[in-house]
Amino acid sequence: MQLKSLNYLIPMLGVAVLLLLLSHFLELPLPVSSSPSVRTASSSTGYSPIPDFGQNDPFKDLLVAFRKWDVKVGCLNFKEKYKNWTVNVSALQKIDSGDCGRMKMAHVSVLVKGWTWIPDNLDNLYSCRCGLSCLWTKSDVLADKPGALFYETSRPPLQRRRGDPLRVYMDLEAGRKKSGFEDIFIGYHADDDVQSTYAGALFHNNRNYHVSSYKKNDTLVYWSSSRCLAHRNKLAKELLSMLPHHSFGKCLNNVGGPDMALNFYPECANHVDSARSWWDHLHCAMSHYKFVLAIENTVTESYVTEKLFYALDAGSVPIYFGAPNVWDFVPPNSIIDGSKFSSLEELALYVKAVANDPVAYAEFHAWRRCGVLGNYVKARAMSLDTLPCRLCELVSMKGGRNARTS
Repeated sequence: MQLKSLNYLIPMLGVAVLLLLLSHFLELPLPVSSSPSVRTASSSTGYSPIPDFGQNDPFKDLLVAFRKWDVKVGCLNFKEKYKNWTVNVSALQKIDSGDCGRMKMAHVSVLVKGWTWIPDNLDNLYSCRCGLSCLWTKSDVLADKPGALFYETSRPPLQRRRGDPLRVYMDLEAGRKKSGFEDIFIGYHADDDVQSTYAGALFHNNRNYHVSSYKKNDTLVYWSSSRCLAHRNKLAKELLSMLPHHSFGKCLNNVGGPDMALNFYPECANHVDSARSWWDHLHCAMSHYKFVLAIENTVTESYVTEKLFYALDAGSVPIYFGAPNVWDFVPPNSIIDGSKFSSLEELALYVKAVANDPVAYAEFHAWRRCGVLGNYVKARAMSLDTLPCRLCELVSMKGGRNARTS
């Protein structure tokens, strides 16, 4: 009986040895589990677990991480995972293509009054929906008879008479305070007359768009804040004490002073004599870090600001604290929502675990590579980039100077 067992065993061992030799010389793929186990940063289930692909690789090259993710996961699986991704569509205003019949004017001019945060490069003549043309300008020579007057940091006139331009007032701060004298109010919320999100590219113009494919391992988190609010500083200080980071702003600065990014990354300079201002190389500097800490000034519904969108545009993963409905504005699996963790300690452990797993980290970029965008496209369509046309359309529907007085 023992001899028969050996007769069976010896050929089986020979086959096993032959397979190992073939896999070495022919580079045959080793078998992997079709449903990998998961590991979490802690025992809490406050956030999605990290797939355990056997990785513990504090990688630097993002493109190599992408290739590993393509092999382990791939876009087909990612799309399947998020095919039923649901968002609150009412968080963003709807553009109705069937409302052209409501237009009362073929051309609208908007004259911007006083100082505004909106960059000058928004000034333009736009071709909008329904054959409408729209002039947005700060010049009262180019728009001597505007259909609307736009105000942001100054108040509109107390009264409007028939034949006067419509009064437009914008406040994109968290409080969304109306002036009380506007005919049209622009805010970040879908309930406002015209919605304007922070998701566009308008504020990015003239900035260095070199995006590094190499991520730092010794310093995981980028943070920059120069408005040192007590609650934000407290949160940032506690979390960053557990994570290697660089803070480039005035608040909790640990890089030797503000505007030091070019000292770390000279390749981020727009040109040789580039000014050392943070806004000239923001995205380039961010792109060297795996994570960007983004903390809103105020936790308010739909108040999702450039702090988050800058990080996405720089190819980094935002660690976000802010609007409770943030997922209505961003792609699936694109951010780490800090509010979903039971503690900052758990969050820090999770961030470190993702940083050491190229496949898990690449998963946070899959939305962009696979075209799984959720409500993000619409959030960008509701940004300042498209504000002139959307405002001009509403002014046209109201009749501009011929609109009724309230």
